[in-house]
Parts: sequence; C-alpha cells; structure tokens
Amino acid sequence: MAHPDVMPRARIRKEIARLSTSALGLCLAIAMALPAAAEDAPGMIRAHGYSFYGDLSYPPDFPHLNYVNPDAPKGGTISISAQGTFDSMNPFTRRGRAGAFSSSIYESLLETSEPFGSGLVPADVYGESYGLLAHSLEYPETKEWVIFHMRPEARFSDGTPLTAHDVVFSHNLFLEQGLPSYAQAVSARVIDAEALDDHTVKFTFADGISRRSLIDQVGSTPVFSQAWYEETGARLDESRMEISPGSAPYVLDSFDVNRRITYRRNPDYWGNDLPMNVGRHNFDELRVEYFADGAAAFEAFKTGEYTFRAENNSRQWATGYDFPAITRGHVMREELPTGFAPTPTGFVFNLGRDFLQDKRVREAITLAWNFEWTNDTLQYGLFQPRVSFTQGTRFQADGPPEGLELELLQGLGDLVPQEVLTEPARMPHTSDAARLTDRRNMRQAAALLEDAGWSVDASGQLRNADGARMSIEIPVSSAGSATMDSIIETFTQNLQGLGIDARFQRIDPAQHTDRRRNRDYDMIFDQYVAFMDTGTGLHQRFGSEAADDVFNPAGLRSPLVDAVIDLSLDAPDPETRDAALMALDRVLRHEHFMIPAWFNDTVWVAYWDMFRRPEETPPYSTGELDFWWFDQDRFEELRAAGALR
Repeated sequence: MAHPDVMPRARIRKEIARLSTSALGLCLAIAMALPAAAEDAPGMIRAHGYSFYGDLSYPPDFPHLNYVNPDAPKGGTISISAQGTFDSMNPFTRRGRAGAFSSSIYESLLETSEPFGSGLVPADVYGESYGLLAHSLEYPETKEWVIFHMRPEARFSDGTPLTAHDVVFSHNLFLEQGLPSYAQAVSARVIDAEALDDHTVKFTFADGISRRSLIDQVGSTPVFSQAWYEETGARLDESRMEISPGSAPYVLDSFDVNRRITYRRNPDYWGNDLPMNVGRHNFDELRVEYFADGAAAFEAFKTGEYTFRAENNSRQWATGYDFPAITRGHVMREELPTGFAPTPTGFVFNLGRDFLQDKRVREAITLAWNFEWTNDTLQYGLFQPRVSFTQGTRFQADGPPEGLELELLQGLGDLVPQEVLTEPARMPHTSDAARLTDRRNMRQAAALLEDAGWSVDASGQLRNADGARMSIEIPVSSAGSATMDSIIETFTQNLQGLGIDARFQRIDPAQHTDRRRNRDYDMIFDQYVAFMDTGTGLHQRFGSEAADDVFNPAGLRSPLVDAVIDLSLDAPDPETRDAALMALDRVLRHEHFMIPAWFNDTVWVAYWDMFRRPEETPPYSTGELDFWWFDQDRFEELRAAGALR
C-alpha cells in the first residue's frame, strides 16, 4: 500500500514551480496570442468559449460545427433500447432508478456534451466548451472569478424566461440537496454565486486551490426553473415522476413506467438558430423502449420494435446478425472509430474488505483471470486486453518513468515506492488461451496466498491462520447478457480452484443498483472513467476524499494517487499536465484495485436503413441522437416492403 504520509499541497506547487519556472510567462503569451479571446483590460479575458489554457478551435463567428450537415432535414423518429426498470424521472437523486436521458432536457451556461448519448460538444476537439445559455464569459488570467453574460432570449419549455437568478438557484440547489460528495467538493471551491442582473451571473472561487475545474464546473451545471421548484415544493433529492421544465431542444412527451419513454423535439426551442445547434437535434421524436434483458431487447430490434442499436455483446455481434432484415439490406451494421480512451471496465475489488487490503491477495485473485481464453472462447477474439486507464492516448504509461514525469514523481519523495520510479508500468499477466485454468498462473497465485497467510486445508478450502475461509461473492445484474454471465462464472471457477468460496449471484437490476450504491459486494464488474485531461473530478473518482462515494467503487484511498492528481491540477502548462497524467496512469495501475478486462477500439452499431450521418464522424461522438438525420423516402420504401410498420 502507499506510504501513509501525505505530501503537503504547498510542497507540490513548489515542486511544479521548480520544474516550470517559465510557465506563467508561457500562459500569458498564449492568452495574448489567442484570436478567439480578447482582453478588455490588462489581465482580463473575454471570450465566446472556454478552455483552461485559453486555446479555442472555433472562432466567435463560426457558422456551424465542422462535422455536422447544416442542411440536414428535420423529422422522423429514432428509437433505442434500455434494460431493466425505472421508477423516477428525476436523475439527480440517489433514490430509485431514473429514466434514460432524464437529465437531457436541461441546459447549462456552456455546451459541454450532447443532450442524448455520451459524446462531447464540440465532438471534434477535446477540452473546449462554447457558450450555450451564455453568449460570452469574462475572467481574469488568475481565474479568481468568472462572469457569464447570458442570452436574453433563453426560455424554459413552458415559455418563461431563463435568467441569472435561475442559474444561482440551481447552483445552490445542488449544494443543498445534491449528492453530498458533490456538494462538499463544489462548496469548498466555489464560495459565491451572484446574479448581477437578470442576464449576468458571477461565480467567485476560493483562494489557494487549483484553478482547474472551476469555470467549466459552474459553466456545465444544469439550470432549473426557480419558479417551478418554489411553486411545487419539489426537492432535488427525491424520487418522483413529475419534472421541472427544461430549456433544451427536447421535452419529455410521455412515459409508460418500465416500458417506454418518449422525448419530443420542441418546435419553439429558443436556441434553434444558434450556430452551435445548426445541423443538430434533427429527429422529431426520440423513443426509449425498455426490456427485461438483453436477449429480449435484441429480438425486438430484429423486428423493428426499435431502430438503432449500439451493440456491446461480442457473441451477438459475431453470430447474431444473420436475420432476414440484414440479408435484405434493411438493417445496416457499422464499426465506427472512436477517439475516446476506452472506459476502464473490469473486476473491482472492494478495498473495504479486510482480506482484500492485502495487495498479495489481490495479485493472487487476478492471476485466476484468463483474458486470452475468455476472449477466444466466449468473445470470438473481438477484444484486446486493456492495460491502461488512458488506453491508446499520449497519457498511457509504458516503460519506466523518464523526463518530466520522473522528475515530478521524484519530487514527491518517500511517498513514491522505489519500484514505481525504476520499473515499467504494471502490465496484465498473460494466460494460456487453450485452457481456462493456466496452471503456471495458479501456482503463482497459490504461492502469493500462502505468503499472505492463506493456506489450503485438507478439504481443499482456503483458510487463514484463524481458520476463517476466504469467500468472494460477485453480484451480477439479471438484465445483463448471457455472455457476461459465462465470463463471470468461468472466472469464479478458477477462484474455486484456488480453494476460495467464490460464487456469482444473479439479482434484479434494482437490487444490483442498490448493492452497488452501498458497496455491498466483495468484487463487482464495474467501471471507472478514462481521463484525457485533468480536473477536480479525478479526486471524486479516484481520490481519498471520495473513497466512500458511489463513483469510487473500490473505495480507493491512496495518498500517492491524491498527490499525483494534485500535480496535474496545479500544472502550469500542457507539458507538465501531460507528464502528471501519465504518472497518474502509472500509480493507479500500481495500486491495483481492479482487474482490467478488455476494450474495443471501435463502436459497434446496427440500425434500420432510414438514418443518415455525415460521411466522417468526429472522434468524440458517434452522434446518432445528436447530428444524424432521418431519410423519409427510405423509410417509406421500408414500410412499403413490409419491413417496418
């Protein structure tokens, strides 16, 4: 485990300053050179968008995003599937299961992500955001505060004006009734929110903290109607079906609990003509069809009950797409490239369990995982082994640290284990692809367990010196695929071969959600986030301050990880930030709190052939719910052929 002493943040900042003495001058030079940002006064920046180092790819007068079809027609319906159940349309509470995309009817001061889906906006650049509810912002180079100048024409879907008072109300509502971890983190960083007038809002930030994730944090917070909350007495932290009006392009049209949710494009949307929105939000209707499990969902897609499918089941992708609509050319399949680092999925250890706090035990359990056999036998060889939390990016750590990364790590002193400084970054073990049980790895695992005080008794059961048996239970959602069940089942078989009382428990989605939230598991197949930039969200995902939070399923508490995150947050220039993020990937892998699973460097999609998209998709979004469009003529052909109702 990491050294218990925590390096003071002041020392971290001093070390960064030593390594980058010219960084402030560099930042000033960058800011002065930017064509997209103008200085109204010395040390002041006023711009139409925001990035931390000030570089914006789109000029103030851009006509539309580079990757959209500005002439895309409006109309038609696109439908997708969801699995499990929902019992709330309020996505901002921990109670209940919120309906799909229920947060997408709200907007923020800056446009940061697609209303539906997981893509960014703009989707062809990273780390940049542009004005949405706000047309511009101004802030000092020191980023002590920010003022947003809002669009007076902004309206909620009920026709009422959206003002700076709603922005301040929403900010305070999240602090008072939002997730405690969010409220604690934001209130420590944002010390004041003030409506200077109806269309001007100012946020003031705390002294002595990183300037990271301040302006973009307040700029990306959803904005609610203060009048609606005050009139209804509703709370942000309650599970409810009634929702407040949003200001986004789509409104909630209808829902049938556990069966269907329909969103309708608002023809009176206030922002229809914004350059940011040209060529986007093209469907008249977005529908989500709910199914009990993956098998039922796939059968429904084959008959056109819903029309767009993002496939995540390798067995299905390899063998399932041979139904009549495919052979007749009515359904299309594509593998779309992605510029995102793959999501770090895998088997996460609950570090709150005493026996899993021993790294030797975690190493032994990991050796029972056979990626090669699993991929070849159960996943048709379609995946690659995931190595890094930033797989395939410039932040991925490979060999021993060197250059600026090494200097940053050395500056943390005794907090960094010697092997982190001298050895290559941790790599997954390899296994025999021909057989599930790799005897070499199992012997090594048994030796590690023996060294950690766990021995196999005469009956083949693994016990510690007190005679207690090692037990591991992995909960699995019943809404998942049969392939995932097989993957976890075969992994537990290998664990049983080590003498561990290992089993997986298939439970309904609501129970699975509840157990995940309460960390009621020994191990769970879950995910963290891939990072392609720094921000205070790294502390929420990986930091000790959020070890009890739902976003940190391992409960990781590592002073080493905390210190390296701080290095990235305090980086004065992109070079130092990049070196710190590579170091973060290295130390996260060193802590070994999850068994990395697999990744795919493309996105598998299948859809009924009445949807069209730009010829080139941007790297950070597939965009099916954002900038694709409906081909009415082709739809009529499919319907005339009896393919669709």
